Amino acid sequence: MPQMVRAALVQTEWTGDTASMTDAHEHYARQAAAQGARVIGFQEIFTGPYFCQVQQDEHFALAEEVPDGPTVTRFSALARELGMVMVLPVFEREGPGWFYNTAAVIDADGTYLGKYRKHHIPQVKGFWEKYYFRPGNLGWPVFDTAAGRIGVYICYDRHFPEGWRALGLAGAQLVYNPSATSRGLSAHLWKLEQPAAAVANLYYVAAINRVGTEEYGDNDFYGSSYFADPRGAFVGEVASDRKAELVVRDLDFDMVEQARTQWAFYRDRRPDAYGPLTGA
Repeated sequence: MPQMVRAALVQTEWTGDTASMTDAHEHYARQAAAQGARVIGFQEIFTGPYFCQVQQDEHFALAEEVPDGPTVTRFSALARELGMVMVLPVFEREGPGWFYNTAAVIDADGTYLGKYRKHHIPQVKGFWEKYYFRPGNLGWPVFDTAAGRIGVYICYDRHFPEGWRALGLAGAQLVYNPSATSRGLSAHLWKLEQPAAAVANLYYVAAINRVGTEEYGDNDFYGSSYFADPRGAFVGEVASDRKAELVVRDLDFDMVEQARTQWAFYRDRRPDAYGPLTGA
């Protein structure tokens, strides 16, 4: 398993249609591969706009099956061509009336490894997600990939520490958190919560946010995507809050082991005392 991993993430604007948005992300993936990236992650529901600003039935047409839908099929072939692991957040249709906010994980040989479904679903002005998505029901899987042990959390999930910890307990070295987060109250938390999660759980976090304004609602997505290391520090510069950007960084997975030995948070846990947290 490689210890120094070059990882990438993409923040970008909505291009106006699914075809051009998908093409744009293939271009970003090829750019990342040319820079030596071994893994890349895209933003929340990357093939479409953030339609949850409104409640309209027409958007269910954007959903697709995972893994047999067009997006996972196309990017599985691309992953195999480029030899790069991919984290693909999409709007999943499991069956009539069954929809999820999902991320598929593809290995560097194009193999579909599995998916994560967003657990925590908000329902407030501008984020009408319960209208579209069922809560995730597949747990918090960590995937053994050619680029290391990778987990996924999605957007609103990040406010809940339990999933972060579950991913750490399952051995994650890097967790991608694709998001659609607009300016306002959450801007203060964006550079606080996820580095805190990285240090509390002693792994790398890839925080991805959309950027720019879109056709639904008046949200202004502020980008500012980044990688945070197991000691809570940014890896290189934080991305622009106004422009599309491909972020490529070298992650030293030896730091995960070093930090876990130094801080011993996992050794000193007290699960025997945590029953009241879950009503047990």
